[in-house]
Amino acid sequence: MYFDAFSAGVEPGGLRNTQDIGILICYMLTYINKPLYNEDLVKLIQINGIANYFEINAAISELIKNNNVQYCNDNKDLIKITKEGRLISHQLSSELSLSVRQKAVSALMKFNERRLIEKENPVTITKAECGGFNVNIRITDGIRDLMSLTLFVPDRTDANAVKRYFYEKPQRLYTVMLAAAVGEKNMIEQAIKELRNE
Repeated sequence: MYFDAFSAGVEPGGLRNTQDIGILICYMLTYINKPLYNEDLVKLIQINGIANYFEINAAISELIKNNNVQYCNDNKDLIKITKEGRLISHQLSSELSLSVRQKAVSALMKFNERRLIEKENPVTITKAECGGFNVNIRITDGIRDLMSLTLFVPDRTDANAVKRYFYEKPQRLYTVMLAAAVGEKNMIEQAIKELRNE
């Protein structure tokens, strides 16, 4: 097979052919069946070692040029699959290896799960009046607040770290706080044990 794509950052079994990268993008957008931010799509493919950053962007540009994907209205950051792109996905996605398709679907599922967690559990970072930052964490069940907590941290780096760590396992914070509030020592010990084992 002819490789015409840069391969820096691409894991063994990844895509090194620009046409294959385009097929994968059509496959992913067809699978998720909703628009994705260009940046998110690139990140999903790149961080999983499926293809090179520059080649992914080149493939997206080519797909847009050929009307296989298009921007949503006037938003040049949000792209969606077209009828032509769906046809490419249905006819050509089997040309991609099963492992690449599975890796892409797994990345999309994790992405969707993360977006749902972020939607249901908003974290806001605001500057504190006397310096530093307040990180407000809300845990909801999708309808109502279960818990709201504000932490003061000295700088933006710490604020972002709190946010990132919280989104990894939001239920952990809720479990620990609930256990502490009701004096449930076994729950606290279990949570600490899980933290040590990570």
